[in-house]
Amino acid sequence: MPKLNVFEDALVRLGRIGKEAGISAEVISGLRHPKATLSASLPVRMDDGSTQHFIGYRCRYNDTLGPTKGGVRFHPDVTVDEVQALALWMTLKCAVAGLPYGGGKGGVIVDPKKLSRLELERLSRAYIRAMADFIGPDVDIPAPDVYTNARIMGWMVDEYEAITCAKAPAAITGKPILLGGSLGREEATGRGAFIVIQELARVKRLDPKRTRVAIQGFGNAGYHVARLLQKAGYKIVALSDSKGGIHSDKGFDVESILQAKEATRALRGVYCEGSVCQEVEHSKITNEELLELDVELLIPAALEGQIGPWNADRIKAPIIVEVANGPITSEADAQLAARKTLVIPDVLANAGGVTASYFEWVQNKQGYAWTLEEVRSRLEAVLTRAFGEMWRLGTEENTPMRSAAYTLALRRIAEGIGTKGTREYFQEDAG
Repeated sequence: MPKLNVFEDALVRLGRIGKEAGISAEVISGLRHPKATLSASLPVRMDDGSTQHFIGYRCRYNDTLGPTKGGVRFHPDVTVDEVQALALWMTLKCAVAGLPYGGGKGGVIVDPKKLSRLELERLSRAYIRAMADFIGPDVDIPAPDVYTNARIMGWMVDEYEAITCAKAPAAITGKPILLGGSLGREEATGRGAFIVIQELARVKRLDPKRTRVAIQGFGNAGYHVARLLQKAGYKIVALSDSKGGIHSDKGFDVESILQAKEATRALRGVYCEGSVCQEVEHSKITNEELLELDVELLIPAALEGQIGPWNADRIKAPIIVEVANGPITSEADAQLAARKTLVIPDVLANAGGVTASYFEWVQNKQGYAWTLEEVRSRLEAVLTRAFGEMWRLGTEENTPMRSAAYTLALRRIAEGIGTKGTREYFQEDAG
């Protein structure tokens, strides 16, 4: 797989779709440049007494529609280009979902699996110390992402409150419940993808029992969408994590696989009854092989840049739902469109996470907690509406669903920019 500059690739797609949609060149030009990106060295005292320095980033990409919002990922391959691309996608995602947010993102270059729990806490707090003047409940609100979770968000909000000498639960979302977190937030990305897939099944008249599903990525989002799809009758025939995948035409029991992975840290094709797990017939496959399986529904739920010109012609699934951010490159869009592959883009398919984070932020602002049923109901309402808007536009204009979603987002951002005045507005006055 070739090395991809994800930010440059994201800008290519932005320019192409923006031009096709007739969005003002002034608006597109503004969206090509992040508002602000901060890079910082994070000194961390290690357990052996030494000090190690990690590089951390935070990007506030565009705040036309509200304070910026986006996760923080801990990963050895984090780059400033990746963070800026993710922040751009988050800008579009919030606009598609109709949330009063702009896009932001953060990351630290680290392999968190090599850190002790104490080292991980020190790193999390060091990140907030470096970013404290750059974030805030009305400026930029971090959340969990790859290899970060509720506990890490708890450390982060605790550090932010210590620095500001005030309680500020709305400064961070994805927190533990007792620290102001929201019920339903942990499952929200996967549940949001499931809601979108169910809406797609309705308009395309898909039969869950005849729909084989392959999911690349068995993290938080991948697990929850797999769990919900299996419960709804879909057959989960392939799953993978960073080490590789498993495949069985007979399908897997998702909960059994999770139970075994939590016990052994390995993805195994098993069926569990209580604490007893038995191997079921399956084959080991690579992540690349999973993408090329003959299935009805492919769900990339791992990292960006997984499908490109090097493998797009070998993708057999007629439907792809992007639960990861940016798993398909801009160059592969045309190849998949030529093969009539239906792609539900990430800016809608994984918008459940930021939508539930918005709900958490609102609850923190109100000082009032919602029930799990309220969160799920509101999440379904937001994503069902957003899917309907995208589907109608794509169908009416006979355009790919990614173009439809981007067009919706760009029109909303353009309208927000237009309220402050554009060249066309001022030229009209001069004329």
